[in-house]
Amino acid sequence: MRTDKAAAAALTAVTVAGAAAVAAGRLASDAALKASPDRPLPTEPRLTVHGTAADRISLTRDLASLRPGRYGLTGDGSHAVVGPVLTDAPHAADTVVRRLERVTHGTLEPGDRVRLAPNVYVGDPRGALGLDHTDVGIPGELGTLPAWFVPGARDTWVIAVHGLGATRELALNVLDFLHRHHFPVLAPAYRGDPGAPRSPDGLGHLGETEWRDLDAALHHAVRHGARQVVLHGWSTGATMALRAAAHSELRARVRGLVLDSPVLSWEATLRALAAARRTPRVLLPLAVRAAQGRTGLYGDRRAHPVALDDIRVPTLVFHGPGDEVAPWGFSRRLADARPDLVTLHTVAEAPHGAMWNADPQAYEEAMRRFLTPLM
Repeated sequence: MRTDKAAAAALTAVTVAGAAAVAAGRLASDAALKASPDRPLPTEPRLTVHGTAADRISLTRDLASLRPGRYGLTGDGSHAVVGPVLTDAPHAADTVVRRLERVTHGTLEPGDRVRLAPNVYVGDPRGALGLDHTDVGIPGELGTLPAWFVPGARDTWVIAVHGLGATRELALNVLDFLHRHHFPVLAPAYRGDPGAPRSPDGLGHLGETEWRDLDAALHHAVRHGARQVVLHGWSTGATMALRAAAHSELRARVRGLVLDSPVLSWEATLRALAAARRTPRVLLPLAVRAAQGRTGLYGDRRAHPVALDDIRVPTLVFHGPGDEVAPWGFSRRLADARPDLVTLHTVAEAPHGAMWNADPQAYEEAMRRFLTPLM
């Protein structure tokens, strides 16, 4: 009798522990599958504002606050834009002084907690950049997808699609450049974004289903005069661009791809985001399995998670070793495997989705050289 009770107790303990592990894995997978489109990713550290002046701001000294370039600075109800580190400005040993370009909205006070973010602009193309645009609705498989359309003289359109931890405001970073070069630009929202339909299961699928909304945007562009299209995607938006270029009925209209911080291995990205949420290492495989069970995603067991035969058009990749969310090594291997079509522009000291921010001029010059033959 005692033996039976002991066995039952042991079985119950194992069952409870197993259920707890499964629940923990499911919770860890939320870091990627329920990433909010309008909040910085968990890989971005929270910084403290130590002080502001007319054109400068003092922040906690951190590898993030020392990055080169221009960034948005988001806080509780505030958004600002910071420029380069001012190395000659007086500062305490535990702080960094950066140029404060503007406060878009809200206020910045000592003690405020903020994060750096890729989106330098907020609002819409007219309010942020003074560019005339049209708000359009794109028919998608789940409902109407809101989008901005900025007209241009060319019949080659650019469709710009954001990824993790961002909204279509991210496209504003490159919109002025594209407008100056006369490209019509379509910047759509997709399932799960503010104003767009929700995914049926309420989860993000890291581009594996969302690409169909980009496909809807591609059909919209062709219906409205695009002879050919360049797809510009960030993060999981780059995954969507790759899928659309390979599988869309209109893939013959895709003239080129621009991929910024592409998520080429959803497993690696999910692990990175879960780890950033302080998930114990032992639970990371459970997070991957939970994501597979919840979304139907398949494991990346191939040497190249992207099917190399699917790369059929000139492709420009912006990526670098500072990306903690989407490993740069996959982009490097992709470029090495397809040197005939893929050009890798390596960006140092830039976080995920922020390759433009590190050096806007170099980014735009690389884009100009890439896009000129595609016009």
